[in-house]
Amino acid sequence: QVHLAEFGGGLVQPGRSLILSCGVSGLTFRREGFSWYRQVAGKEREFVAHVARGGTTNYGDFVKGRFSAFRDNDKNSVFLQMNNLSPDDTAVYYCNAPNRGAWGQGTQVTVSS
Repeated sequence: QVHLAEFGGGLVQPGRSLILSCGVSGLTFRREGFSWYRQVAGKEREFVAHVARGGTTNYGDFVKGRFSAFRDNDKNSVFLQMNNLSPDDTAVYYCNAPNRGAWGQGTQVTVSS
């Protein structure tokens, strides 16, 4: 059974940075790509980033160079480094294994002074 678990959310001030991690089990990690999404209550889930099995990445248009997704195959983990955060980045962030249709439980990120 595929299991994803996000960590690292919390309250952060505008302009600061935060790194999220997602631990993955139940599949051959290095053979899979993984995505990050986010969702604000009452709105659709929004694509944030994807890191392919070879490490290449692509991002949602709103990222504008502020976020960086990467993976550590030795740790079966994917990460999302978020810089220069703004209140508009406040959301629940989810890790996703798109080929498996699997999602983590989400981690809340709140950007506020």
